[in-house]
Amino acid sequence: MPVLPRHAGRTDGPAGRRAGRHAASAPGGRHRAGRLRELLVAGLVDSFGLSLGWTLFTLLAVHFGGLADAALYNAAMLIGLVLSAPLTTWVANRWPGRLLVRGAAVLEALLRVGTMVGLLLGWAAPLIALGVLVMYLVAWVGYAGMRAEVAAVDGRDRAMTGYALSIAAVEAGGAGVAALLPFGPSGLPSGPLLTAVVVAYAACLLPTFVSATRARVPSARTVADAPRLGRLPWRLLGFGGLVMVLGSGPTLLSVALATELHGRTAVAGAALAFSVGALASPVAVDLVTRLRLPPAVAWPLWAAGMVVGWVLAPAHVAGLLVAQFLSGLSLTAFEGVMDARVAGRAEPGTVTTALAWSAAARALGSALAVKAVPMVVAAAAVTSVAGLTAGVLVLAALAAAGLAAVGRGRHLARLS
Repeated sequence: MPVLPRHAGRTDGPAGRRAGRHAASAPGGRHRAGRLRELLVAGLVDSFGLSLGWTLFTLLAVHFGGLADAALYNAAMLIGLVLSAPLTTWVANRWPGRLLVRGAAVLEALLRVGTMVGLLLGWAAPLIALGVLVMYLVAWVGYAGMRAEVAAVDGRDRAMTGYALSIAAVEAGGAGVAALLPFGPSGLPSGPLLTAVVVAYAACLLPTFVSATRARVPSARTVADAPRLGRLPWRLLGFGGLVMVLGSGPTLLSVALATELHGRTAVAGAALAFSVGALASPVAVDLVTRLRLPPAVAWPLWAAGMVVGWVLAPAHVAGLLVAQFLSGLSLTAFEGVMDARVAGRAEPGTVTTALAWSAAARALGSALAVKAVPMVVAAAAVTSVAGLTAGVLVLAALAAAGLAAVGRGRHLARLS
């Protein structure tokens, strides 16, 4: 997706915050609010269908190949997301938004159907994983552009988190519906039901395709010079990726873990708990924003929230629900806060590229985390590993807070 025009590239200063706060009452505010609703509806429909199909895909992967195959496909998904960042950088510099999003939607729909059919026909796991990788590579190129459009309308932490939580909540609903589908003695849904899910899996991209006809962002070269990677906030991106390494693994494999720990029926409850947590995330974001905690302090605490509940998950289904509630709250909040911070620091002409790299940094960290989860489950050590990780993250946040306090003290001493 092309980058934003210069006047929409920054929303981090006081003027930007005032503009976002009064968007609805400013000239053109209603039009912008309508565009935001259109983007949100398209994203919700797509995300529900994607979650419905992907959860069924994961359940079938566990049925056919166990947790190892499910982890392979999830890792392929995350690697595709990582690779989407350089592809977005290249494509956004050449294609207008209308062409990019519509082309990506068509290709992604074909790949959704192809990977599901391949799994049902017993294709080799590496081949299916390759299809998953390409599918998510294409999907996240378009998603970076969607988030950039939201940032153009209102780039505040709360707005970005609100968009992220809406997507997360509807994804949890799709996962819950997939988990409640009736499975026959063969371990598969009936033929007509399976066909209906596969059709919905692809057709839910139609609103995105239609919405792209009103994409207004030109290619980057019509706005500014080609974005240079050196202009991106690499330290911030790297830190966000590290946070995901430590905190996101159990959350992103929650469908497979819930199935392994408590059976397939636990997946629906876990998805609902995640959705409730996601809906509560703006309250947590407002609280942390008022505290004015720097990323070095706040971000490890979000990661601790993602993982600490998994201490209780193996013992009882109620523990799994607590874990998913905290995961939904913390992961959604962290994604929104990180995207808002990255978009705010992006230079004019680099917002879409910066957001693509933001998602890629999180995905790279998650891919590393997901790779380790099957080993943890095999060792029956989810409780101890989750507790240890949460403790390390809290200690890191406290250490960062201490260093920040020392730095402020030295600065005040120099001024006096």
